[in-house]
Amino acid sequence: MMNLPAIQGIIRRRILLNYRMDPEVVRAVLPERFRPKVVDGKAIAGICLIRLEEIRPKGFPGFMGISSENTAHRIAVEWETEDGKTREGVFVPRRDTDSRMNALAGGRLFSGVHHLSQFRVTDKEGRISMRITSKDFKDPLVDLQVGETDVFPTSSVFPTLEASSSFFEAGCVGYSSRPDSSDLDGILLKVPEWRVSPLEVSHVSSAYFDDPSIFPSESIEFDHALLMRDIRHEWHSEPAMVT
Repeated sequence: MMNLPAIQGIIRRRILLNYRMDPEVVRAVLPERFRPKVVDGKAIAGICLIRLEEIRPKGFPGFMGISSENTAHRIAVEWETEDGKTREGVFVPRRDTDSRMNALAGGRLFSGVHHLSQFRVTDKEGRISMRITSKDFKDPLVDLQVGETDVFPTSSVFPTLEASSSFFEAGCVGYSSRPDSSDLDGILLKVPEWRVSPLEVSHVSSAYFDDPSIFPSESIEFDHALLMRDIRHEWHSEPAMVT
């Protein structure tokens, strides 16, 4: 991936579906540079479902931007830099989009391969349902029904909404595999006014995280979900990582 200028736009809607997992199971799917970032003995992984609008190079007017629905299956990780410092972020094993341009440019102009998938979304009166299908999977890649709430679940591995928010805000660097290469492309999400709210989850399934050949059922459990709305942001390139 070439070093691109900053990209800016609006996060119209961002849902973070979060799972707690056995760290040793997670370690098996990570590139060797990474280790799971652990909370109370559990690795944290999940799905970022994000609607982006007015996406364009920084400095260009908003009407020139594009919109898209996107998902990223991701795992919270830590790693050591060459000077011995610890950094944190996410490793993204899979990205999906409804944008043909994103799918064509993914892994070349944008970080990571983007699978072209179908998104069916309803977002009305505080209730959100999404069904994402891909030719790679027989079952829906993601299927969910959630509602906005003020209550953070007491069953979460995180003690409070604030603790969860801080965890995900700190992990805004994402690394994805590059086609036909052992190098990883990095991207940094900058959100000047970070804010999240909890979601009540009626149903959630993931063809990736529900696959027992990768994540045995006893090693993974859904934890909680967060929502972000109407937030300006920027994407910046990060140096590639050699694995």
